[in-house]
Amino acid sequence: MRSADERRDLLKAVYEEARGCTRCPLHRTRTTVVFGAGNADADLMFIGEAPGANEDRMGLPFVGQAGKLLDKLLGEIGMERGDVFIANTLKCRPPDNRDPHPNEIEACHDYLRRQVDLIEPTVICTLGNFSTKLLRADTTGISRLHGREEVRIIGPRAVRLYPLYHPAAALYTPSTLEALRADFHRIPDLLKQGPPVQPQPAVAEPPPEIEEPLPEFDEPTADDRSSPQAAEPEPAAQLGLF
Repeated sequence: MRSADERRDLLKAVYEEARGCTRCPLHRTRTTVVFGAGNADADLMFIGEAPGANEDRMGLPFVGQAGKLLDKLLGEIGMERGDVFIANTLKCRPPDNRDPHPNEIEACHDYLRRQVDLIEPTVICTLGNFSTKLLRADTTGISRLHGREEVRIIGPRAVRLYPLYHPAAALYTPSTLEALRADFHRIPDLLKQGPPVQPQPAVAEPPPEIEEPLPEFDEPTADDRSSPQAAEPEPAAQLGLF
């Protein structure tokens, strides 16, 4: 088990790696890598789609109108940003806020997986279609899944996955906002349930024992007894160990 300090240090290392990422073409057009922000020990994690123009400029997720709505909904359930961790499927803004491309999602997925592994959230709220489809590994849309909690294995951990409408989709559509607010108000009850039962770590089975016949040795001759013992070879250098 890692301590909280160890997990935070490892998360900072992933952040430093992501800051210089060139895995996909988005690094050519971004202003800032938007890694994510919030409490590294959070029980609740939100995962959106991708940074927009404001996020790309400031380096923080959900800082526009959708972010203000997210803050308001958090306040309605007695929480604030400092209590949660917010990230996106992509860490760089797609040009003109277009939809993420499959190769971009694939390139960024390792960062997201490691974030989930290190933060160890109890509940992950996916915001919108892209993050929901990615973490569920399924093409079912958010309109059918929102507000339906399920236990999913994300990396090595089991989490309570809770799909929600993206706040941006609720800004100008009253019915979507009403559904998002109703789903949001169920989050405290999900957190009270605690983390789901975790999968048992795989234990490698030892290789079968093979009984080999003992080697046969000839009796030493007189010459063998009188000859000096051969010098032992020098130990190999420990290359790469510092």
